[in-house]
Amino acid sequence: MPLSVLTSTLGRKRAAHLLRRTCFGGSIAEIDSLASLTPTQAVAQLFNTTLPDPVLPVDPLTGNEWITTGNAQSEGFELERYFLAWHLGQMLGNGIDDSIKLSYIFRERLVFFFHTHFTTKRSVVGNSRSLFYQQALFRLFAFDQEDIIIPPEDPEDPEATDTIVPRNFKQLTKKLSVDNAMLVFLDGRFNVKGSPNENYARELLELYSIGRGLEGNVPEPEFQGDYFFYTEEDVQAGAEVLSGFTVDTSFSNIDEETGLPRGVVRGGNIASRHEEGNKTFSTRLANGVVTPDADLMLAGNPTEESVLDEISQFVDLIYDQGETARSICREVYRFFVYHQLDQALQDDIIQDMADIFTANEFKLQPVLEALLTSQHFYEAEAGSDDNNFGSIIKSPVDMVLGYMRNFEVPLPDYATELEDYYDFAGDLLGEINRQGMDYYEPFEVAGYAAYHQFPIFNRSWITTNYLTNRYNFIRLALSDGTNMEMGQVNVFDFVERNFDAATVRIADDFIIAVAEYFLPTSDNLSFDTTGGELTTERLNYFKTAMFAFAIDADPEGAWTTRWDDNLDPNTRANQIKELLNAMLQSPEYQLM
Repeated sequence: MPLSVLTSTLGRKRAAHLLRRTCFGGSIAEIDSLASLTPTQAVAQLFNTTLPDPVLPVDPLTGNEWITTGNAQSEGFELERYFLAWHLGQMLGNGIDDSIKLSYIFRERLVFFFHTHFTTKRSVVGNSRSLFYQQALFRLFAFDQEDIIIPPEDPEDPEATDTIVPRNFKQLTKKLSVDNAMLVFLDGRFNVKGSPNENYARELLELYSIGRGLEGNVPEPEFQGDYFFYTEEDVQAGAEVLSGFTVDTSFSNIDEETGLPRGVVRGGNIASRHEEGNKTFSTRLANGVVTPDADLMLAGNPTEESVLDEISQFVDLIYDQGETARSICREVYRFFVYHQLDQALQDDIIQDMADIFTANEFKLQPVLEALLTSQHFYEAEAGSDDNNFGSIIKSPVDMVLGYMRNFEVPLPDYATELEDYYDFAGDLLGEINRQGMDYYEPFEVAGYAAYHQFPIFNRSWITTNYLTNRYNFIRLALSDGTNMEMGQVNVFDFVERNFDAATVRIADDFIIAVAEYFLPTSDNLSFDTTGGELTTERLNYFKTAMFAFAIDADPEGAWTTRWDDNLDPNTRANQIKELLNAMLQSPEYQLM
């Protein structure tokens, strides 16, 4: 059945679910704000197309940005770390006005999604400017409902008109094919006439576009070199199409359509290292032929413009195949909904997403709008007893940034406290690493295993060591308010700011309220009746942890008295800390 729109208001549980999947979690206030909206209203808030561009990262040794100028005093490896630390701030909406913060963070979530799909390794690329500009390309295409409009060079010319450039997943694929970071990462710079390098052409087909089919149900090849949806012949022909480009280390070759740097062809005016002539593809790609455009050539020789046109034809050919839309939509589904797909789900939900994708000229935004507002995204469809709450194990980025978002932990001001910012954000990168993700340094060319490795997928985030580090992170992040360190949460202040006193004074009500905000499985919770998503035994476990060190004969009664009479804040703070430690170190909190 097609994706049907959920028309009721979100409520607390679904609002928290939406924020976990799109914005690395949410604060209590943000969850409450979305709870009164329908999914359609909430998702519309996420797609704000008038967001500002990020402030550029700054080299602390010069106090100035180095991205556009190339002027820096820090070492290259240090600039890479500063870039990554800067991006954590972008993903947290650091310094962004509350009125647009959720949309700003969602845009960065999509930048992160593109990074997991079109993978890059910083140790291979080895240039922070290349990494930044690739990310800027992702950012430009994150919200793609509206095309790129380029005003005429002479606005006074009455016959001049705007140039409309498509903004969609297909166009992003074309631009990435000559992106400086990608040319280094997958050796496109070494792909020249007479000495082809097939790395990028192979990964473009296998990982970034058409793929090999539904994992666990991949069709059998019918002949040697056949991958059912493409062949070795297509990899070879694709490499010829892509040949002749190299890295522009000056970052001065600006793409007129994106305004961002791209690679350059070898040879100057004539692309002398590009494989000439027609490139013919297999029956798997409909016997397509990429033909050089004579009008873009110079005296019959290839030029940068003619090579770019060939690449455009090649990508068009790939996207003309129906499997490409299904393959990309499977990636989207796994990132936002659940990793496990079978043929029935492919024939239903994935095909519906692919139909929307194709009908909207490969724009991602209409697909996400349909998915994030659907009944399927939140809860069981008719005839199913399962739902999608808590179906994904949080990545280390989701774990660390989710904690920051849940508790509104501030980052040092990037403009006035730059060194403190880099120190703190560097610590967060260290936490993410200790939990199993070396950010921008995936183990494989295919990217982080959690997003592609069948059948384990996101379960790869959980090992004994990684789980211990997650729990240690939470344990050290919570404070009773004494001897506070940067990044710690004063749990007593947090509760007073965010929870109604009438709820807090009754221990059972307070525990349930905390669970409803922080745990994905939180329907119908009760200490007295069964049928809730957490058992009464599980709730009592949290209560036992909360009062583990209480010396009162009646801990629950003493808790209520202390809140009613404003007594003994230290005891209350410690009990809150014990509760949050138990809840945030639970298996349930590792899910989203």
